[in-house]
Amino acid sequence: MERQNIRPEKLCYAPRINPIRGGFRNSSKPPSDDPNRKKTPGNGNGNKPGGQKGHRGANLEPVADPDEIIILKVDPTTLPQGVYREDGFESRQIFDVDISVHVTEYQAQILVDQQGKRWVAPFPREVAATVQYGNSVKAGAVYMSQYQLLPYNRVEEQFGDLFHLPLSAASVFNFNQDAFNRLEPFEQWLKQQLLVSPLLNTDETGINIAGKGHWLHCLSNDRLTLFHPHAKRGGEAIDAMGVLPLFQGILCHDHWSPYSKYGGSHALCNAHHLRELEWAAEQEKQSWARSLKDLLKGASHTKNLSAGCPDPQTAHEFRERYRKILAEAETECPPPDKNDRNGKRGRLKRSKSRNLLERLREHEHGVLMFLDDPRVPFSNNQAENDLRMTKVHQKISGCFRSQEGAAIFCRIRGFLSTCRKNGVCATQALKDLFRGKWPDFMTMP
Repeated sequence: MERQNIRPEKLCYAPRINPIRGGFRNSSKPPSDDPNRKKTPGNGNGNKPGGQKGHRGANLEPVADPDEIIILKVDPTTLPQGVYREDGFESRQIFDVDISVHVTEYQAQILVDQQGKRWVAPFPREVAATVQYGNSVKAGAVYMSQYQLLPYNRVEEQFGDLFHLPLSAASVFNFNQDAFNRLEPFEQWLKQQLLVSPLLNTDETGINIAGKGHWLHCLSNDRLTLFHPHAKRGGEAIDAMGVLPLFQGILCHDHWSPYSKYGGSHALCNAHHLRELEWAAEQEKQSWARSLKDLLKGASHTKNLSAGCPDPQTAHEFRERYRKILAEAETECPPPDKNDRNGKRGRLKRSKSRNLLERLREHEHGVLMFLDDPRVPFSNNQAENDLRMTKVHQKISGCFRSQEGAAIFCRIRGFLSTCRKNGVCATQALKDLFRGKWPDFMTMP
């Protein structure tokens, strides 16, 4: 991947820090390069690997109507002499997958009248060629390429190896393009649903299209996902998505300044704040940063234990402690001395910790909104999770070959992500799409 696709930090250029690991906890380095890291168990809680007590596992259960029954009889030569009667059977079942190609032939009856004119029964509209692929093949190819992120040639190999069915990379692309066109009404419906949502998470990440740096923008919540590729990162791209210019709800983001122009109010991502506070505490030795990090983590834990939000008194106490820590930080991390201006105009340069302090104080409402509104999450993790598989795609394929390919990926991934959030299986959603049927959640009020 080219260098321009590495996502820059926003506003404050503190390194990205993992708040769980020990040492410098700087995720820009592999843990092996951090000599000060504390080696902790991978799961971080000391439990043994595997399912924990109370975890609902996925176990096979016997079925009452197996597809095949094989009777095993006792070999009489192995029995001692005597008289025996049958006393039922002991059953064991094997679950396996039988992968095969199912060919359906349509035969249209032909009638000829007395004048020799032929009358042929009409074929169904979807049966348009002498030989063609069915909806399950199309859905499977789109699922493999757009959901499991297999390159086209590997999808081609998969169909050849598993199904002994010839399928070219060009056919896979055609199936994806067909799905993209069919999903245009879904995207219009999706934008309308996002527009009236009370809260939206938004984020963006760098991608590579035809060797050039672009941005993939994401708008989402716990039910909906919209992706949009664009050459720009700021307002032009945000406007092109067609949602945020009219959105009046709560916008959850990570301080990227163009977002401040949209939405009715702003909830800020505290996962970013924890990383920046950890950096300030370790690299610039700011004790206030460690205190504030502990306070935010405690507030998050309190919210998780509550039905939706802490009670007003508890929230007020957290807010007062928040203000007290920032007030005390003025002594440890003061603003630059105006006497050191040396004839320079404009805003005096501040340290990264000072910039962070001022930002946290100025945007207190957005930082602590999660304490007062049950809809507001502690972090912008929803949007970051929705974008994560795009980075996996970039690692596998390196880039999108064209704008068309990026647009196809974004629309189909947005559809499948939305389906999964609403409890609809991805493969079933694609089969229904090629049959012309929309998921039930799109028709529900």
